[in-house]
Amino acid sequence: MGSRAAAWLSWALVALSVALIVGGFSLSQAVSTADSGLQVGGETDDSSVVTDLVTLLVFSAVGAIIASRQPRNAIGWIFCGVGVTLGLNSFAGDYADFWLASGFGNAGLGESAAWLSSWAWSLLLYVPTSSVLLLFPDGRLPSPRWRPVAWGVALGAAGGVAGLALKAGPLTDFPQISNPYGVAGPVVGIVGVVGTIVAAGSMVASAVSLIVRLRRTRGEQRQQLKWLAYWGVVAVAALGVGALVIPWSVPASILIMSVAMLGLPIFTGIAIVRHRLYDIDVIINLTLVYAILSATLAVVYFGGIVVLQRAFTGQDNLPQLAIVASTLAIAALFAPLRRRIQSFIDRRFYRRKYDARKTLETFSTKLREETDLAALSDDLILVIKETMQPAHVSLWLRPDTTPKDS
Repeated sequence: MGSRAAAWLSWALVALSVALIVGGFSLSQAVSTADSGLQVGGETDDSSVVTDLVTLLVFSAVGAIIASRQPRNAIGWIFCGVGVTLGLNSFAGDYADFWLASGFGNAGLGESAAWLSSWAWSLLLYVPTSSVLLLFPDGRLPSPRWRPVAWGVALGAAGGVAGLALKAGPLTDFPQISNPYGVAGPVVGIVGVVGTIVAAGSMVASAVSLIVRLRRTRGEQRQQLKWLAYWGVVAVAALGVGALVIPWSVPASILIMSVAMLGLPIFTGIAIVRHRLYDIDVIINLTLVYAILSATLAVVYFGGIVVLQRAFTGQDNLPQLAIVASTLAIAALFAPLRRRIQSFIDRRFYRRKYDARKTLETFSTKLREETDLAALSDDLILVIKETMQPAHVSLWLRPDTTPKDS
């Protein structure tokens, strides 16, 4: 497929995804305004529609950008497929609600829409993450040795989806509808469990393939892999925070997890199109510095409050005094602590950068004091070799052409 045809097709898929989710929202609005006492399958609120629309647009737009620039890269088409699947799942569920509330339309079509909505979401759980980890960054397998993992992704997803789609009995989101395509017997359940296990193992193997390539590659591809690895670390941390927030606020937890998942297409797209590729080192550096700094200041803040409360028990206005004292301590410690943490991170993880900066600082000091041009030239060549490590260095000084007075 040529670049122009790929661009037309990919952006057409974006338009189709948006049309599906907007059409489903229109049907849900019709259901909410209908004067009917019938019980429908689920409830659609504006926040869920906005979340689905943002997710759909991010995945679809990034997929279209990748597919239009690199038509042979499967990752772009996978992201476009995520958008279409999300839009189709939303439209099917809203159409089933509309059919149940109004009774308008074919019964078989309404039941099929409810059935599709009950399992289509599982495709988003099984396919995108494993496939992206395995095919990143060029859309091809790292080597033929990883073909069993690719088959595991495909077969595991097929088994897991089949376990949901063919399970006999009432549909999960539409309990008043019995699965029109259900298959009785234990075989479906066994296939679903086995498929889920295979899919989970394939996802772990895909992550391992990314780690292996990150250790072996150099240059531009290593920078690309760093972008995806950075998203993985941030996503795991965000999912952990989201799980901890659930007892206090379920919407906040969902928001944190959704934002974490949106990083997958964003960071992948940046790496594949190579936009500001080498900025990932700066991002990682700042993340490490401010994560350690935030944790340290939090310990100082809450530790100061606890210590002051125990030291001055029984005095009036103690809570306010402890808070003010801890806040002042944080304000005083912020700048020096940040510098020390930055220096530690540079020495530990960016040793070449740290050594280069120290070399330049030493040379700057010598430059202000040195008067011998020959010695200064030797020092300059030595600094260039230590900091930039070129294959060859030569220094050319333009001769003085200023006419001298006789």
